[in-house]
Amino acid sequence: MKYDFDQIIDRRGSGAIKCDGLEQWYGNSELLPMWVADMDFATPDFIVDAIKARLEHPIFGYTLEPERYRKAIINWVRSRHNWEIKPEWICYIPGIVKGIAMAINALLKPGDKIIIQPPVYHPFRNVAMHNGFEVVENPLHRTESGSYEIDFENLEAVADSHCKMLILANPHNPVGILWSRKTLIRLAEFCHSRGIIVISDEIHSDMALWGKAHTPFASVSEIAAQCSITFGAPSKTFNIAGIVASYAIVSNCELRDKFFGWMSGNELNQPDIFAPIATIAAFENGERWREEMLRYVEGNILFTIDFCKQYIPQIVAIRPEASFLVWLDCRGLNISHDKIVELFTDKAALALNDGAIFGKEGEGFMRLNVGTTRAILCQALEQLKAAVDELGREL
Repeated sequence: MKYDFDQIIDRRGSGAIKCDGLEQWYGNSELLPMWVADMDFATPDFIVDAIKARLEHPIFGYTLEPERYRKAIINWVRSRHNWEIKPEWICYIPGIVKGIAMAINALLKPGDKIIIQPPVYHPFRNVAMHNGFEVVENPLHRTESGSYEIDFENLEAVADSHCKMLILANPHNPVGILWSRKTLIRLAEFCHSRGIIVISDEIHSDMALWGKAHTPFASVSEIAAQCSITFGAPSKTFNIAGIVASYAIVSNCELRDKFFGWMSGNELNQPDIFAPIATIAAFENGERWREEMLRYVEGNILFTIDFCKQYIPQIVAIRPEASFLVWLDCRGLNISHDKIVELFTDKAALALNDGAIFGKEGEGFMRLNVGTTRAILCQALEQLKAAVDELGREL
């Protein structure tokens, strides 16, 4: 491998939420941080070098969008996801969650409702509620294999005439599902027939694991293309979340005019000087780094699954199909959810995401970020094992 993913980089003091936010979020700055969804790997050299090259010029004034920006996105989406998009379909957005908020404000009216499918990325709920819209839940159905699927029967029951938007995590966060083409086609038919706009958050799309393929929602049918907005970014894949290099893709001209017009009118479609530079560098030069990073993450996931099976069988690590986030089923500990959180935080000295923030369906679960070095991951699992062993002695 060309790149070194075993290098331990001290992030404390860099302003990283993952480390420097521990005191604020957990009340303990000494926890081992395995929560915020960025990785501990160095941002690849080709992105750093591209930014350094721009820093050689001493003026950082108002800047045009580089000509290669949209072409880089188009070529990447075509080659990775077999989806042909056009330049006019693309618009910069200042972050995925911010983009969802902007779409809500641009496209919905008072009294409209928004559908989410928990357990799911918690800002979906927060951004809808804080913008004054009622959230309608269609919980995912847990299968016998331990995975999840969309409950279309319940969706039919809960989606009344006021439901005008559905926010989809594709791939799913926190469970790591790559939704099948068949599922997406069915969801598109359901939403299109009822005038529901699908916001498809595809920020983890370039992190499909074990040779599996991500399917963009808007690519599965003309119906899907006409009722959806797709959000993407290189930030998860190339570990540049702080640069905020997100974009929207909208093929429906009416939807596009309304959303992009709102963005333009509020001057929210203009990237800072570094976002296009980082995007171009990532998408033009990043395939080898991406492949090596994914192989390393796969190794971390398998290590986690095997460690839990051998040493902490009360906790089941669900193997994701995409991304570096592992959904831990902790219900085998036979303690309350609050006690599970206490076990991880106070006994194991670990900072993970509390499964309950993803909805009540997440109670009994925790979300583990394995986008770190094998040594740190091993340390985290050893600390968890020690805490579970102590719990067993107490019980």
